[in-house]
Parts: sequence; structure tokens; C-alpha cells
Amino acid sequence: MITESFAPHHPELLIDLVLPESPAPAGGWPVIVWLHGGGWRLQDRTARPDFRIHFAVAGFAMASIDYRLAPAHPHPAQVLDLRQALRWLRRNAERFGLDAEAIGLWGSSAGSHIAAFTALSAEVAILGDERIPAGFQRFGTHVSCVVDGYGPTLIEPLLPAFDPARIAAADLRSTPEEDLLGGPATSASEDRKIRERARAASPALLDLPESGSASFSTAGLDPATTSDRDPNSNRGRRVPPPFLIMHGTADTAVGSEQSATLHERLSAAGGESLLCLIDGFGHGFLNPGEVLELGPGVVLDNGRLEAEPDAPCVFDNRGGFAPRQDSASFDLIHDFFVHHLKKGRS
Repeated sequence: MITESFAPHHPELLIDLVLPESPAPAGGWPVIVWLHGGGWRLQDRTARPDFRIHFAVAGFAMASIDYRLAPAHPHPAQVLDLRQALRWLRRNAERFGLDAEAIGLWGSSAGSHIAAFTALSAEVAILGDERIPAGFQRFGTHVSCVVDGYGPTLIEPLLPAFDPARIAAADLRSTPEEDLLGGPATSASEDRKIRERARAASPALLDLPESGSASFSTAGLDPATTSDRDPNSNRGRRVPPPFLIMHGTADTAVGSEQSATLHERLSAAGGESLLCLIDGFGHGFLNPGEVLELGPGVVLDNGRLEAEPDAPCVFDNRGGFAPRQDSASFDLIHDFFVHHLKKGRS
């Protein structure tokens, strides 16, 4: 495993890169970048599936990155970190035998939010207070596909209603979504501003093109923090990159309607999207480890997809990738990445 710093402006952020054991093919290894969950506030790059099995053994270079955590670093800091990691991978593609034009994203929960937002805003040259380090400006942040595991796509509905009594309480505990946006509101006027930021941070509200239109729009982003389209990103792409969206029907942390909304938006924009709703699964099933009880009615189904590899699910397919099976599994994720990252390879 290779571990290096990928962000000159934030040298504490590290990337782990696990390469297949065999020599790199002509053109390089396709790359899958894992984005960990943790409510934007917890965990690091080591919170991930076993990369040797998923999916270095199948001929993918597997990467996992740190990103800055909320509330000290509110949105879009996490997106900026992923964008820099993508530039780093492209800059170092020849060094490690990577295919710079075959990069997919794979996220869990908050990591899926970061992945989706990044994939759908790749044409924006400068996002927020982004500072592109010297030597990285010519490398784009576009990706070929995304696997979205139960990620929040509409942030505002997840915010609690503003309640002065709650703010006055000595034991006020902020929610993950509040921390993503910098912390809870302390006044009604601040609450309105936070809700505006929540809408701007929602992947499902980014202005995607209607089917058949020429390019992405940046109208869903804060116009004060974006620049023109990046000529190095999504070169000529008319539609969003393909998505596989997986969500459990028993998820009480992030409801499955969040994934359904993104699925519909991607389809309306002419993109390929496969929605997989897994019967009875809760939140966190892509993660390793044991099931965790977080409180009344909130369960993390850590390790469940590994333990139940043929979980019953309902598909809604709006694209070209046709699953070989009618169940959810890591094989489904593998096949999706093969389809979109290894096209034309023997």
C-alpha cells in the first residue's frame, strides 16, 4: 500500500493507494476512489472495505482519502479535498500505472454526498474558496461513474426546525447536517441563511441539464463562489456520469427517498442511473465491522452486505448497465465499475 499526502495546502490529508499485484495493463489501471462516511464529522481514509478483495484483485487501483471534517471545515471543504485528490491521481498516473481517464467514485453516506456533489459539479473551474496548488491546474476533476451508498442528496429536509428553546439549552447537540453547514443557527435570520446554504450543498438540487441540452449549468451553485466551466473537466459531456445508487428501505438515518430524488434528477438530465432499494437494510451496509445501535430507532448496518451477499432488492434501471443478478451485493458494484471503467479492455 502506498500512502502519501495529496494536498499541498493541507499536507495532513493522506491518500492510501492499493494497486493490483500484477503488472499494469497498457493504458494503466482504472481507479476507484472510496469516500468514507461518518456524518462529515468522523472517521478517516481507513474506514473502508477490504481493498484487496474490493476490488484490487479484480484489476482496479483502489484509493481512499482523508478529507477535512465538519464543523471546523464546513461544505464545500470536503468536496475541494476530493477534487484535489482527483488532480493528484491524474498528475501521478504515469508514476503508478493508472488510467487517468478511467476514475470512478464510491461513497458511503456522507462520502456519497461528497462523491455525488463532486461528480455533478466537475465543470466548475473554481469552487468556493478553492486554491489549486501550483502544478495541478491542468488536471481535471471529472469522473467516469459513481457508486452512491445511501448518501444525503437534499440537505435542507434533514435540518431540524429552528427552535429558540433548543438553542438556549445548555446541552445543545448539533446534527451532522448542521455541522456540515458550520453549526446550528442561533437566530431566525441565521437559520434562513443556513437553509440557503443547505440547498446549495444538495447534489439533487444542482442544475443538471434537461435531457438533450448541451452542457451542465452552475446555477445550482453559489454564484459568488464559482467560476466558469473548467475546460479540463467532463470534456464535452452532455449528461451526468453514470450512477449506481444503493439504499436500504429500513434506513432511519437517511431516508431512501433521498436516493430516489437524485435518481429522478439524473434520469431527467439524460444520465444513466440504476437505483437499487435493498429490502430491510439500514444505514451503513457498505462499511466493515459490526452492526451499531446509535440510539432509539437509529441503527448502522455495518458489515451487512458482506454477510448477506444476495440481499433482495428492487431495481429501477434508467441506463445502459444491466445487472446480472436481481439482488444487491459487492458483485453488483464490481460489475458496474467493470462496465464503466473497463470498456474496450480485453
